[in-house]
Formats: sequence, structure tokens, C-alpha cells
Amino acid sequence: MKSQYINPFLESASTVIEQVCNVPITRGELGVKDVAFYDNHIWIKIGLTGQMQGDVIFGLHNEVALRVVSAMMGGFPIEQMDEMGKSAISELGNMISGNASTLLFNQGVSIDITPPQLIHDHETLPTSGKALTVPLNLGDLGSLEVQVLVLS
Repeated sequence: MKSQYINPFLESASTVIEQVCNVPITRGELGVKDVAFYDNHIWIKIGLTGQMQGDVIFGLHNEVALRVVSAMMGGFPIEQMDEMGKSAISELGNMISGNASTLLFNQGVSIDITPPQLIHDHETLPTSGKALTVPLNLGDLGSLEVQVLVLS
């Protein structure tokens, strides 16, 4: 797997989250590991089609997801992940992936993205395999894990 597959998603995630949440972003270490889903997390899965096929998956601990949604809503406190919160966190994944698809297009790789799929604890996880993985530190909000699984 090539790190060039994940870099547009990391660049996009940094830009989008900095803008909508007003927090500084720092990248963790790139790794290759089995796609892993953890308890007490929310996962946003977006399919990739076209010249690059696979999935990009954004994972946030439940508490981090609440803080991110709160920041997206101008600091309004969020106590539980209701439909508005789920919509907001899904849209965050959509914005990151849409921006990344533009970055990839500018590199000569044409992809389309599927609508975001929100995955909660204990649901059947429809993705398996090895993924390029990088954690992003979102300052006081916590961290977000980006996993890119490229099938072709």
C-alpha cells in the first residue's frame, strides 16, 4: 500500500476540522494494520469507487464525537448523539472525503465517494483487510483515526 492513498484524506481532514472546529491538528505515525473497530466509538465509513476502490473510515471515541459535534455547532453543549449530531458527524466525513477526492483528481486520480455510513458499537462491520492508518490529534477535542483501505 502506498502512503499517497491516505495523504489527501489527512490533508483534507486537517483543513476541514481546523475550519469547522477551530482546533489545531497534528498527525500521528502512519501505520499499516488490520481494519480495527473499537467499542465506545463512532465510525464514519465512506466508499471509494473509480480509479481507486475501497473505503475510508474515520473513527472517534463517543466522547470525542460529542465534543466535535459541539465545536461544529459553535460550542453548543451536546450530551448525547441525537439525529442532529449523527447528521453533523456524517457530514464531517462527507466534507473531508469530498475535499480529498478533489485533491486526488488534481493528482490525476478520479474517484467518486458514496454517502457516509455511520457505524456504532456492536454493529456488523462491513469492512476487513489491511488499511493505512493515521491518528489525528484534534487538540482539546481528542483524536480521530483515519483508515484508508484500498482494494484496487
